[in-house]
Amino acid sequence: MMNASPIKFGTSGWRGLIADDFTFANVRLAVTAIAEHVNSKMRNPMILVGYDTRFYSEEFSQLAVAILQAHKVRTLLCETFTPTPAVAYEILRSKLDGAINFTASHNPAQYHGLKFSSADAGPALPEVTRDIEARVARIIAKDGAYPSSPAVPSDGVKTETVNLRENYLKRLGELVRFETLRKANVKFVTDALHGCGSGYLDGALAAHGVAVEAMRTDRDCLFDGTGPDVSAENLAPLGKAVVDSGAAAGLATDGDADRFGIIDRDGTWIQPNHILALVYDYIVETRGWNMPAARSVATSQLIDAAAKSHGQKTFQTPVGFKYIGQLIREDKIALGGEESAGLTIRGHVPEKDGILACLLVAEMIAARGASLGEQIRRLFKKVGREFWPMRANLHLHDEQKANTVNKAAVDASTLLGRKVVSMDRTDGAKFSFEDGSWMLLRLSGTEPLLRLYVEANSAEASAKLTSEATKWVLEN
Repeated sequence: MMNASPIKFGTSGWRGLIADDFTFANVRLAVTAIAEHVNSKMRNPMILVGYDTRFYSEEFSQLAVAILQAHKVRTLLCETFTPTPAVAYEILRSKLDGAINFTASHNPAQYHGLKFSSADAGPALPEVTRDIEARVARIIAKDGAYPSSPAVPSDGVKTETVNLRENYLKRLGELVRFETLRKANVKFVTDALHGCGSGYLDGALAAHGVAVEAMRTDRDCLFDGTGPDVSAENLAPLGKAVVDSGAAAGLATDGDADRFGIIDRDGTWIQPNHILALVYDYIVETRGWNMPAARSVATSQLIDAAAKSHGQKTFQTPVGFKYIGQLIREDKIALGGEESAGLTIRGHVPEKDGILACLLVAEMIAARGASLGEQIRRLFKKVGREFWPMRANLHLHDEQKANTVNKAAVDASTLLGRKVVSMDRTDGAKFSFEDGSWMLLRLSGTEPLLRLYVEANSAEASAKLTSEATKWVLEN
């Protein structure tokens, strides 16, 4: 009997190291389980298969199509690399029954992944992914081996192919006020980080008469050796290009274009936490959507303060965009976002959209005629205090992880010499302190890390809290 690597869906699909646990054998297992799942829920299902620019994306996608077709599932295959938000929009537009998307999003080049989206176009909810995982276990237990590959004709799998670019960009034209951008006569630099955003973000701006310079638009399976994450470090070349060209801002998308990265006109990387609050404040003002916001438990409470300034509340969710997606589907919020650079707005897909986020930031800069740094300072003044969140990734061995989980399980009245005023276990353990600062400890759902999130009213106070919290975690 063969033992399969367990397929576990984290906060955003199943991810693994290529040729280690993300293998053709395990992809066969996962897709077979998904085919069984959709067949159990509906008659004559139709599933879209998409993929990013990573190594072997096309081959994994072809295999998925063959397996789905062998299970009598009608398939549509993206004819080229396609952004996750475009996949989500196509599910809604064509009323599909879901999508399988081969992407590891922002993870380094050695990773690949599989996202399954349901008919509602959002990331599959936990009850769905638990059913798929259970089916994987049953397939192994029943067959005692991996399922074999379906026979594929020598000339390849016959399937209907689609290109989602035109319809998705048309939708963005309905959501973004490109006239405001055009009238402002400003220039932007875009950075696709060798991912799926190439031709989409830059294409949308150019098509509407906005000056744009595009970089890293070609496919590179190694992503310059750094990975397609929209981090400050990875966007240093974008920062230089912005300053050199005198652009109003730099706009970047990650590997599958569901996350955004923003560079101010002076080359400064602007953290996503601040962007979420700015864009929420801007769209409430300009769209007349006087509605709540939503954020994950790990996200800055600046968005809460911005919502409060408009007389609105904020929904707090566990980490994972699927929870924000539910609120979008129920039309309960104007904007939802996560500190890890995910954002969507009312009336759009219940999924992160890095392309839309960048375009809204560009529109906001054009409309307000101020740099992002200036806009952040104005927002701090408006809400009456500053918010400076920080995140640290702690690589711990199993014993340290177990110790931290045990320590965090205790409802302490004081911690790190600070009075604890509330505890929140929405996702991990969040300690809120008397001075308005807080810290959150949670195990990552996409990487083997313990994530530490903190927020205080100055960068120095946040750095101090991060240092003290890290020391506390590492103590036995």
